[in-house]
Amino acid sequence: MDTRQMIVILTYVVLTQITLGNIDEFDCVDIYKQPAFQHPLLKHHKIPEKFTSNESFDRKSKYKTNDQSCPKGTVAILRQRSETESLHLDTDDHFGHHFAVMDTYPDASIYRGAQADISIHNLTLQNNQLSRSQIWLENGPPGELNSIQVGWAVHPRVYGDSATRFTIYWTADGYKTTGCYNTNCPGFIIVTRKPSIGSIFKLSSVYGGDKTVIFTPHVYQDVFIPGWALKVDDEMIGYWPGELFTHLKNGASRVRFGGNTYISPDGISPPMGNGHFPLKDYQRSSSFLHVKLTNHRYQTIEAKKILRNADSRCFRLMDRRYTKENGKSFSYGGAGGRCGI
Repeated sequence: MDTRQMIVILTYVVLTQITLGNIDEFDCVDIYKQPAFQHPLLKHHKIPEKFTSNESFDRKSKYKTNDQSCPKGTVAILRQRSETESLHLDTDDHFGHHFAVMDTYPDASIYRGAQADISIHNLTLQNNQLSRSQIWLENGPPGELNSIQVGWAVHPRVYGDSATRFTIYWTADGYKTTGCYNTNCPGFIIVTRKPSIGSIFKLSSVYGGDKTVIFTPHVYQDVFIPGWALKVDDEMIGYWPGELFTHLKNGASRVRFGGNTYISPDGISPPMGNGHFPLKDYQRSSSFLHVKLTNHRYQTIEAKKILRNADSRCFRLMDRRYTKENGKSFSYGGAGGRCGI
């Protein structure tokens, strides 16, 4: 997005910015030779024409003009670090995970999508720690859980640094044998030619500053793929084909928004969000704004009826009153430390 395009939210300025990635970290790969097509269920999968048309690949985007793109017919794939190939640490009941999230009610509702404006923050983590701010869309019992996760993460073990990066994750069997971060295993199909999945955000929010930098991931079930599509700030990034999932084929029964951390071996949890407890002042808080769901009728609705859940003394979550300017919003975060199990 052009840096002159700003949205005034209450008393502060939000700069929507998906200026991602350096092409030097990526390889340009033929769109049909990207990792996804090594999946046995996707050998004969055809990418819908709407994703491969010139309009989809060449329209004016919200990336900065100095960002580079791969040639037509190819997509940008982040180079993988070999030690991340079998990394599965995301199950909720895994020792050392902490959450501060807003959660949909555990009823019979089915959701076809979710989106939010998520503030972006820089954090410094140890090698085995993890801190994420994201959206989860899930369905199925624990042992068969289908989960799609989208947001930003600081994850030195995956990326080899402590940068804040655009990160996705998925599993189709409760984290047992399927799923991975980004494109580290076959599954997610990238359609954009620009560096995206795994990219470093070039701008981030400054505590107490006059701008809060956000990005807007939107995941939705697309009946024409069929599967789950991912946009960021209206830029089509790619999709998870329906062949990957069992329960998510029927929609998501649970949607969560918020933060998640994972401890280092010494038992220290890293910071979450901006590393501070939330305050009334948005400029000193990490936040989700305009939190929305897509219901079973494919209607976009404000997520007004969701539950608050913070499972540790180290992290807090502040539910905010719905306003026309911010929609449904909340703030969350904390410094981490010895937070218990």
